Amino acid sequence: MASRNSAPTPAFTVAAVARRLGVAPATLRTWDRRYGLGPSEHSDGEHRRYSESDLARLIHMRKLVISGVTPADAAAAALKFKGKIDLEVFADLPESDTGVIEMLNNAVHALDRNLTEQIIRSEFRDNGIAATWCNVLTPVLVLVGAEWAATGTGIEIEHMLSEITHRLLNEHTEQLTSPVNSRPVLLACVGEEIHSLAITALAACLAEDQIQVQFLGARTPQSAINEVVRKVGPPAIFLWAQLSKNGNPAIIQELPKLRPAPRVILGGPGWNPDRCKSANFVDDLSDARREISRAVGV
Repeated sequence: MASRNSAPTPAFTVAAVARRLGVAPATLRTWDRRYGLGPSEHSDGEHRRYSESDLARLIHMRKLVISGVTPADAAAAALKFKGKIDLEVFADLPESDTGVIEMLNNAVHALDRNLTEQIIRSEFRDNGIAATWCNVLTPVLVLVGAEWAATGTGIEIEHMLSEITHRLLNEHTEQLTSPVNSRPVLLACVGEEIHSLAITALAACLAEDQIQVQFLGARTPQSAINEVVRKVGPPAIFLWAQLSKNGNPAIIQELPKLRPAPRVILGGPGWNPDRCKSANFVDDLSDARREISRAVGV
């Protein structure tokens, strides 16, 4: 029994968690029923509530789904996740714009390319790349992924949304004309990694910061990465691995040695931090953006 002076354990309702994570309450209930990723706190006469550890697992689940991991595999990894979250940061997260999310979700389900593009362009213009990615695109990608997991249908929806998002993000990257960095930052997916939407979003955010990138995209072999490093001398190297078979520590060890040494930044669940201790790990787009800005000196 807790002492009278002990602080109460923070607990959050389904609605509060859904708003902050940018997913539908029905998605959270599906994850609970299908994978066991539900709220663990319960008092007699009250609804079950999410604890701090519950939230950490859900945030990890969402990140994996967005990066392209299947919901079943993401849930298995989330159930094993032992990380923590900053509750103050979580409480300060903006509530997702459910109206825009619903409108975009309806547009992609109708396979309405024109409306889908119009909504995304409008959000980019009014709120910027990072906010749109976190508060609108991420929730819709989660909804589409959850539906695919539940029904086995909708791959054409995901493909259309990804294709349009890739194209519009690339447009923003190509608009950069006066970069603050003389040597571009290198972004690449390593090994056989084919999911490049996350680093495409990162490149567009860096363009907003006036930071130029050398974008190598999916399935970049070691030889291509090394050649760019030798010829360009990037101030930062960002490498994305979604699957553990692609997050090979040898990739880091075989990078060319430069002076000054570029900041090596790793993103995605495929990397094992214990096996790549010389690199810097980031959890999300905001962290990656900050690390790269620091390396560039802005």
